[in-house]
Amino acid sequence: MANEKTIGRIQAQIQRRAAHCLQHEVADPRASLITITQVKLTSDLTHAKIMYSVLGDEGEDSKTQHMLDHAAGFIQRRVASVLRMRRIPRMDWVYDSSIADAARLESLIKDTLAHDAEIRGEEEPAPEESQAAEPEAEQENGPEWD
Repeated sequence: MANEKTIGRIQAQIQRRAAHCLQHEVADPRASLITITQVKLTSDLTHAKIMYSVLGDEGEDSKTQHMLDHAAGFIQRRVASVLRMRRIPRMDWVYDSSIADAARLESLIKDTLAHDAEIRGEEEPAPEESQAAEPEAEQENGPEWD
């Protein structure tokens, strides 16, 4: 079993080489839309889970998964060329939905804030808005001297 520092170093090497391979060596145009978000390596160094995200709509992730499954052997050989290990970890590709989830949550928050602003606009201004208006009025009249 390897220590955490060694595992971290190997994970970084796998991530860099797999990303380079996808960007420059895989001939499929879908590969350019992939971002490798994280690599998780088991403590016995036999399996690596490569987390990726895809730029595009929801249908892109299944097409990309199919492409990655098809190119997995090629990418594994390219990664093996830079790793100085007796046994190369088996690489599994897993879609990372965290970026899409974050975008969805951000959209929900913006919608909620817009809805709250509509409600406040109909009833009365929010305390932040009324406080922001007072210093502006003071600046227009100039400072008051005693």
